[in-house]
Amino acid sequence: MASLQAVHNIPEICAQLGITDVVLSPGSRCAPLTIAFARHPAITVRTVPDERAAAFIGLGLAQTQRRAVALVCTSGTAGLNYAPAVAEAYFQQIPLVVFTADRPPEWIDQLDGQTIRQADLYGAHAKGSFTFPTDTSHPDAQWHATRLVSEAVGLAEQFPAGPVQVNVPLREPFYPKQGEELQFGPVRVTRELPGRPQLSAAVLQELQDAIRSTSRVLVVAGQHHYDAALLLAVRRFAAAYQVPVVSDLIANLHLPAAASYDQRNRPLGRQDVFMAVPEPGLKEALKPELLITFGQSLISKALKLYLRNAQPAQHWHIQAAGAVADTFQSLTKIVRMEPAGFFDELSVGAPTSTSQLIAGSIPVGPTDSVEPQGFEPFEPSIIARADATRVASGTPRLTWPSTAQLTNTEATAKAAYLKPWLAAENWANGFLQEFMQQPTQPFNEFTAIYQALQHLPDGAALHLANSMAVRYANILGVPAGRTVEVFANRGTSGIDGCTSTAVGAALARPERPVVLLTGDVAFFYDRNAFWHNYPTPNLRVVLLNNHAGGIFRLIDGPRQQPELEEFFETRQPLRAENTARDFGLRYFAVSTFAELESALPVFFAAETGAALLEITTDSPTNAEFFEHYRALVRTSFSH
Repeated sequence: MASLQAVHNIPEICAQLGITDVVLSPGSRCAPLTIAFARHPAITVRTVPDERAAAFIGLGLAQTQRRAVALVCTSGTAGLNYAPAVAEAYFQQIPLVVFTADRPPEWIDQLDGQTIRQADLYGAHAKGSFTFPTDTSHPDAQWHATRLVSEAVGLAEQFPAGPVQVNVPLREPFYPKQGEELQFGPVRVTRELPGRPQLSAAVLQELQDAIRSTSRVLVVAGQHHYDAALLLAVRRFAAAYQVPVVSDLIANLHLPAAASYDQRNRPLGRQDVFMAVPEPGLKEALKPELLITFGQSLISKALKLYLRNAQPAQHWHIQAAGAVADTFQSLTKIVRMEPAGFFDELSVGAPTSTSQLIAGSIPVGPTDSVEPQGFEPFEPSIIARADATRVASGTPRLTWPSTAQLTNTEATAKAAYLKPWLAAENWANGFLQEFMQQPTQPFNEFTAIYQALQHLPDGAALHLANSMAVRYANILGVPAGRTVEVFANRGTSGIDGCTSTAVGAALARPERPVVLLTGDVAFFYDRNAFWHNYPTPNLRVVLLNNHAGGIFRLIDGPRQQPELEEFFETRQPLRAENTARDFGLRYFAVSTFAELESALPVFFAAETGAALLEITTDSPTNAEFFEHYRALVRTSFSH
């Protein structure tokens, strides 16, 4: 079909530019695209009937593989169903190339079936929108079509990555004749080669001097994918300048930085616990003068509000390109670099190769403490007695090989600021450990999730659904030293595609365990995530079913209202057993701690295959227990 050759070339252009996966939803208008992608030998095509689920599955594939994935749908409202995933991809900076089949332009607004205004369909939530030429008979139009697709793929992957729409108007006939073979190419593509900016000597010296001379320097990491070079660079920087580093679980700084990594130098992650302490002295002691941030959003509302109120004199954000948010209302500098490069350059004398850093790290023996130096152990029974906290003794110091030399005055001042951060982290670690192991407590989702997290397989990808699942996990963390990469749809923080995103991740890397921690509303809202024909034996779904939107009992405002149960919680009677049966998931149901303890080892076993663990709890009980936890956090730290 010579008239469709430019359309048939689209898969070849995508393949040459590194796109290997396409998720499409069936339709008639998109038939030329569907057939071309399906017949291309270098591209894996998966069919998902529900466009919303399809788009989030594509997002999960792209998020895991860290390269662009293509979506293909028919005309009309099909493309609108991509919108939630497109918005999530935009704010989470994930590359998607969205091909929306369309009617020819002369039929728009003419009451033709499945016809809407598709040009620039996603507006400000896409990096760009391209319209494929309707008539490609002229050589210039063919050149234009090839160039346009190359530009779209390049724009999607160009930092900061994001979604791009290519609207493809198509006229009939759509289908090749029986026995007709499609030809792909030849095509000429345009590739983008990334560069790496470096700081000039003068700017580097200026930044180093500012960090050395400022006593209260704090690094805060937002959401970020796992990056081995970044882990090493941040730890070396923290040790060189004796600077506390605070990160949410989705920043992925909790992972071991090397095989011989000194656990005593891990970033702090208990801010959701100690930031809830109503102690003015603690808040004043933690207040930074220079705040250095990188990454995307924070989960911890307490930390976010604290930093907004703290108003540091300087706030530097590290980001290679793109718009920068002034989240804490204190931004003074934007450093246009990748975070790993920034921390490497600022760490004076840091070795440049990974092997040097690993060889130079401090081995930890089996009997060594995993607490940072300067911590005082948490005193047992503080939960029962609500004792006052104790301040760490000695001079804290973060240990990692470095040639950076601080003067005695600089080192003393930085130690005085580092000390309360380490003490607060240590207190929170001990508090959580004792609180979660109370022998007598009602069956509740907070403790159930704590126990599930202890059983996570090493090397797993942990996907956290929005609402309470991501909040619980951020408080509790994953076991120290466990290699678990964490994902969450925190670009828009919606519940609409959390399950589909995890399914995409499971399809992207079938050799890696993928664990989804989700609530009932998010799970049942996105059941079409499983409506496809592709096995995911590596997928485990941990479902918290309290038969309600339980978060509304835990946040101030709705929980005090008489309309809580009907209009906020929206109680529902659903169970997941039928869903598991429909889609071939092995089903586990627990409603006691004994049942949970028995189920977890079997549920996570590799030979179990795709499985769903439904943890049934009572919403009022969950709220009461979590309020008990919050009350003890406040009273246990008070003087």
